[in-house]
Amino acid sequence: MAMRSFYNEIKGLKLRELPGHLKPMMSLNYLKKSIAKGFDRYHDKYIETGSPQPLFHVCFGGMVFSYLVALPEERRHLAHQAQHGGGHH
Repeated sequence: MAMRSFYNEIKGLKLRELPGHLKPMMSLNYLKKSIAKGFDRYHDKYIETGSPQPLFHVCFGGMVFSYLVALPEERRHLAHQAQHGGGHH
């Protein structure tokens, strides 16, 4: 939804107008405001309504985080296995 509104904003611009339109969006203050708005929308949509979705978001986020943390070790293990013929020691 955010991407669609962003696309609608820029589709009428000429290419040389694009940097001038995007530059204010790259400021730290704009970024802070955008994140705060996102948290406010999330709070209104899930927390205020008593939805169980935040629990699922935390569980899924934890699984993804744990996978990403373990990924380098797993890749080293697979590379070591391939280097030594793929058998167990």
